[in-house]
Amino acid sequence: MKKGTTVLLKLALVVIALPVAGLCLYALPLLAMEAFTHMNGENILPFILLGLVTAALLSAIPYYIALFQAYKLLRLIETNGAFSAASVGALKKIKRSGLWISFLYTLALPLIFVVAQWDDAPGLVLIGMVIVGASLVVSVFAAVLEALLQEAITYKTENELTI
Repeated sequence: MKKGTTVLLKLALVVIALPVAGLCLYALPLLAMEAFTHMNGENILPFILLGLVTAALLSAIPYYIALFQAYKLLRLIETNGAFSAASVGALKKIKRSGLWISFLYTLALPLIFVVAQWDDAPGLVLIGMVIVGASLVVSVFAAVLEALLQEAITYKTENELTI
């Protein structure tokens, strides 16, 4: 793979990391502060919003782990180390990160449903389900690539031993 292609993919990783960073550093803390100002014993919505903010902030951790592992994979591809145990490990971490994101948003779906009913916005539930589904798709894709890569490494090792 040419270096220009991997540079473009690294740039894409940075571009998809920036909106989540903005969300985690600016929008979600503002939402949490707003929820704290409206807390009282009568209204449960601020507590639900805090639960959603917590789930979103916690899901950013595996998201950035997966992005870092993707960056690591691109560096391995650049250095002709794509067929190595390190790339299998990176794919395994991407798979686990996708599963964690899916798990966290699955736990948050009931909270999203309550907010969607309160705000009369059924699209919020759909957005939550899309996040769960997309992270599961990434996880399954990483698992398939991991298995294929492991098999390719096995064939490569067997081939090197027969020569």
